[in-house]
Amino acid sequence: MPPDGASAHYRALESLYAAAPINRLFESRLEIVETGVARIHFRIDESHYHAAGAAHGTSYFKMLDDAAFYAANSLVTDRFLLTTAFNLLLTKPLKAGPVVAEGRWISGKRRVYVADARLIDADGEEAARGTGTFMRSQIPLSGLPGYRT
Repeated sequence: MPPDGASAHYRALESLYAAAPINRLFESRLEIVETGVARIHFRIDESHYHAAGAAHGTSYFKMLDDAAFYAANSLVTDRFLLTTAFNLLLTKPLKAGPVVAEGRWISGKRRVYVADARLIDADGEEAARGTGTFMRSQIPLSGLPGYRT
């Protein structure tokens, strides 16, 4: 049985994430759970560390932004969204191991979308959270390499 339209869109977004060149630098996988909910399964290793021996803030930003972005873009089937602002709160240093970024759409259904995300470490503790705004672009999803429905 072919997937319904929403499921096909989610799988195409997951494929788009996997095809992004930046993701060759990070061991990660996108999972869109339902409309407005996305998870990034990520592995921190020592190559992500700053000089004091914990994950650099760029890793936090990447995971939080990606999870919130894809949670929001799960509501939009024709256009790629663009991050216009993102605020971070880092609450715990991350060491090597698995991390999950959980993103959730909060509001907006026309031009601007708001979504948040949180990072959960291997012990089940929150290590960071963030909130972003995302705007509809003129870039059609169907024209992007990796977006396959």
